[in-house]
Amino acid sequence: MTRNLTTATLFGLVALGAACGKTETPTSPSPTAPNTNIYYTAIGASDGIGFGGSSPCLPFSDCPTGTGYVQTLRRRLAEGGRTVDHLNLSIPGSVLSKAVFDLAASVGRPIDSLAGNFIDREAPFVSTATTHLTIFAGGNDANTIAFAARSRGGDVNAFVDAQVRQWGIDLEDLVARIRTRAPNARIVALNLPNLAASPYLAGNPTAEKSLMQRVAVGLSDRVNALTARNVLIVDLMCEPRIYLPSNYASDGFHPSDGGYAVFTELTLPALRDGTNRVPSTSCAQRAVFP
Repeated sequence: MTRNLTTATLFGLVALGAACGKTETPTSPSPTAPNTNIYYTAIGASDGIGFGGSSPCLPFSDCPTGTGYVQTLRRRLAEGGRTVDHLNLSIPGSVLSKAVFDLAASVGRPIDSLAGNFIDREAPFVSTATTHLTIFAGGNDANTIAFAARSRGGDVNAFVDAQVRQWGIDLEDLVARIRTRAPNARIVALNLPNLAASPYLAGNPTAEKSLMQRVAVGLSDRVNALTARNVLIVDLMCEPRIYLPSNYASDGFHPSDGGYAVFTELTLPALRDGTNRVPSTSCAQRAVFP
């Protein structure tokens, strides 16, 4: 997730880009045995480099002591004598797809061209050796969609629902591209918290929070739907600890070290062992605002 983060200013990123096919060959999860070689790839935005924590990483760096969830998961995967190779493709400011990238530009909030989107800038570089992979998408996308809905007027709910449907299609496209690159990888996707309940929106009108809730819950449901494509889901939406003020950085949007620790705790069983609970469809966190 990234809010008001200018990638080119913070990091001298290289422009990435390539085309990629779209076939899908899901595999069944199975536990990772001790002493097994692991190749862990992470797809994300600024969350993937631990932005907001006490030790954020430069994009594409090894960063073994980082405090973000990607870096901590890497260390936890190595427990028990496993050898862990690592590729962190996370790019601050990035969104899921070109559809959201273009939407941001159309409402006067263009995304840095160096950040781009997961499908064009990250998926083509997933290593074919990947055995374990995490995806966390939606934070930047939700902010873009909610802003666009407020800017355009008209039937706001219909606009949001159409954007959410397209986002879900693009998310399935991302998973298909990953499976083309690494057909045997265990894929774990983290769904999106209800951003309407995050501190960075605390002072906003209730109507704006309700709109963000519609966006965030909609995107989270599209992540949850990936269970049908043999993707393991981490349920951030319905985890009460995600919403504790102490688990946010000072910007009220990115996780703090405590927040990233919760991300790690929830994600590790799915990523390492192939086990996790089915995401809830009825928790209180889905309907904080009317």
